[in-house]
Amino acid sequence: MNLRENVRLAPYTTLQLGGPARYFVECTSESEVRAALGHARERGLAVFVLGGGSNVVFGDAGFPGVVLRVAIGRDQGIAFRDGDGPAPEISAGAGADWDTLVRGAVERGWTGVECLSGIPGSVGGTPIQNVGAYGQEVAETLVRVNCLDRTTLERRTFSAAECEFGYRDSRFKRRDRGRYVVLDVTLRLERDAPPRIRYPELRDAIARVGSFEDAAPADAVRLVRQTVLALRRAKSMVLDPADPNARSAGSFFMNPVLSPPAFAELEQRWEGAIPSFPAGDAVKVPAAWLVERAGFPKGYRLGGAGVSSRHALALVNLGGTSAELLALADAIRAGVEQRFGIRLECEPEVVR
Repeated sequence: MNLRENVRLAPYTTLQLGGPARYFVECTSESEVRAALGHARERGLAVFVLGGGSNVVFGDAGFPGVVLRVAIGRDQGIAFRDGDGPAPEISAGAGADWDTLVRGAVERGWTGVECLSGIPGSVGGTPIQNVGAYGQEVAETLVRVNCLDRTTLERRTFSAAECEFGYRDSRFKRRDRGRYVVLDVTLRLERDAPPRIRYPELRDAIARVGSFEDAAPADAVRLVRQTVLALRRAKSMVLDPADPNARSAGSFFMNPVLSPPAFAELEQRWEGAIPSFPAGDAVKVPAAWLVERAGFPKGYRLGGAGVSSRHALALVNLGGTSAELLALADAIRAGVEQRFGIRLECEPEVVR
């Protein structure tokens, strides 16, 4: 176990923000995770578990305990099991790169994660956040997730149903928040199945690129990935060191899901059409629409932080501090609440 001291956290996050960790350790195996957790417990140190760093905001003061970066399976840690049936499986270590997994599935013509192309971060974070995009979620394909209980240091396996998935949510964010370290994930996909396109934006973009209905399933799934990546690049939602808008944590706010009465109240506050999508018995409203109409357009700047010039949901580090970025987030939330009566929820985990 290589425990280092006073390690800057900014380089380990897509926002490139954050002060030093008192201790920092990368764990490439379950045994190393156990050792790091045991070491911290013996010394009474707090532990923060870090994955790909794409969904976290560290404060400028850093973290006073141990930052445990999970790197299990980071190098060639993805197993594609073809089998003979219609449902191939993928198993991957928590430290494996998520988009590498998606690319491998699409190259094989497997359906189920193609709309999640280009999302930065590691595999281990996907069941915690129930990562989703363009109408697709990890919950739809996840079979099981193996975890280590931070309290007992015992291994536990959760089925998809036991993960208690919701919109960008799971038991790991609620009643078991901070209790488990994800070790590996298994997904079950489909072979020779056409992709299901649920978002009009994606459907329209695909139609502009090429024919979808007449394509073979394997070709269709590749077309979906190609189109999703193009859409995300246009919004600076893929990692690109040359793009200043990419120094973000992706979508900073979740799309609010409103009950029909709450949506009716929103309509009374706003004269004109409000974009919305069905979400079961509720209504989902684009948070980006709310942000811009509350007075925070693309390109808005507050100190060393700003709203991406390409996507109103992405808050960008413009050479400032975590405090400046979080002040901007607070201002946006207050503005949206004042204008629309809706309190936006943040997607990234804030550690200060």
